[in-house]
Amino acid sequence: MKKAIVFLAVVMISGGLIAACVTNPLTGKSTMALVGKAELFSSSFQQYDEFLAEHQVLSGTAEAFLVERVGIRIREAAEKWLISEGAGTYLADYRWEYKLVRDDQVNAWCMPGGKIVVYTGILPFTQSEAGLATVMGHEVSHALLNHGQQRMSAAMLQQFGAAGLTLLTGNRSQESQALAMTLYGAGSELFGILPFSRNHESEADRIGLILMAIAGYNPEEAVPFWERMSAAGGGAVPEFLSTHPSDATRIRDLRREMPGAKIKAAEFGIVF
Repeated sequence: MKKAIVFLAVVMISGGLIAACVTNPLTGKSTMALVGKAELFSSSFQQYDEFLAEHQVLSGTAEAFLVERVGIRIREAAEKWLISEGAGTYLADYRWEYKLVRDDQVNAWCMPGGKIVVYTGILPFTQSEAGLATVMGHEVSHALLNHGQQRMSAAMLQQFGAAGLTLLTGNRSQESQALAMTLYGAGSELFGILPFSRNHESEADRIGLILMAIAGYNPEEAVPFWERMSAAGGGAVPEFLSTHPSDATRIRDLRREMPGAKIKAAEFGIVF
């Protein structure tokens, strides 16, 4: 009986997945969307406002103006690209903001819906406007590709799988149940969530490279940025255990994608 219940649950989940997939206009890929964009954006905007209220946002400085200028150019590049793909309304629900926050972390992020934060700690590594465009192009790509929506959907699937495993092992000892759940958690993380996340990072690198090129920034500047990041260290975790590709992998892949980014930019009259 339990197996029948699990089978029925799998059928229902599979049907839900088929119904809850969307096609991204920039990649042509169909991706999971178990969480609606309206719900996701509403939560994102609220969390962004709360974050800004709790941190020191810089305004009126040359660096703050730089972040906004690069952000606007990246956004305009995205709009041009989407219009060319016949998806001009894709960004209708995005509410773009570009904020510089005083923090020593070497980081930047873009929340679903276009809410961007750049930490001052990353500016010594970007060094130039093109270097900053490398970072912001990458982060904006995560939002354009709905990676947040996909990660939430993947987490839901992981929970569904755990619930199914609980049903299947319900008549076994507590030790057996705990071992099965531990193995499931480790396996789903190592062979599911982590590769999924690394793929998102590589995809954002590729799309970000194209965005910065369309925006008029030389994509060649992406490689020196990652070389500086690599030289600073922090890549001690083996790639297969990390949510991100190694610096060496990123640099190799960026070099491979460089000609394609330039070709795409040339379609919009930008030649390097």
